[in-house]
Amino acid sequence: MAYYDDRAHEYDRVYQKPERQADLALIKPWLQTQAKGKRILEIGCGTGYWTQVMAETAASVQATDLSAEMLTIAQHKSYYMPIQWQEADYYQLDHLDQYDLIFAGFVWSHIPREKGSSFLASLSSHLAPQGQLILLDNRYVEGSNTPLSRTDAEGNTYQQRHLQDGRTYEVMKNFPTEEELTQLHQPFSRNITYISWTYFWGLSASKTESPDSLPDG
Repeated sequence: MAYYDDRAHEYDRVYQKPERQADLALIKPWLQTQAKGKRILEIGCGTGYWTQVMAETAASVQATDLSAEMLTIAQHKSYYMPIQWQEADYYQLDHLDQYDLIFAGFVWSHIPREKGSSFLASLSSHLAPQGQLILLDNRYVEGSNTPLSRTDAEGNTYQQRHLQDGRTYEVMKNFPTEEELTQLHQPFSRNITYISWTYFWGLSASKTESPDSLPDG
C-alpha cells in the first residue's frame, strides 16, 4: 500500500501514454455498455479513472480501494452521479452486499497466482443471481510496459517501479494468458468472453447458477 499511496498523485500518467489512446477509446464505450443500468461494485478503484467512465451509464457505483491517498484523489473528481466511496481491502469484502456487476480494473495482475481461485470465489459470492464480473488489465508489450525483473517460485512476475522522486518499489505484476484466465474462471462463471486489445485485455463472465437454482430434469 505504501507504493500506491506514494504514487497516487502521479498514477493517472499511465493513461496518458500516446500509444494507448486508441485502445482506451475502444474500451470506454465497451465498459459503459456493460455497466448500463447496473448496480456496480468497483474494487481497487484507484484515482477514479474508470469510476468516471461507468458512472455515465450505471444505476449506482460503490467504489472501494485500500489506499486512502488514491481515494482522496478520486473523491475530488467530477462524476455523472453520486458515488459511494469506501476504504476497503479487496481480500476482505464480507461486509459488502451483492451487486449486478463487479468491476476490477488493473487488480488481477496484482493477485498472486496461488490466490486466484479463492479470490474469484470471494467475488462471485458478492454477485447477485445472473450477476456479471468484468476484469480489465494490461497485456505485456515490450517498450510500453515496465520490464519484468524477476519471477518467484509460484510463477508470479515482478517489476521495479520508479516514482518521479526517485524512490523504487518492487511490485507484483502478472500477465496471464487467455487460456489461464478461462480455465480459472470456469468453476465460477459462464458466458466467459475474453477480449484482447493491443495494450489491454478484458474478461466478462456471468455468475454460475447454484445447483439449487437450476430446474429439475
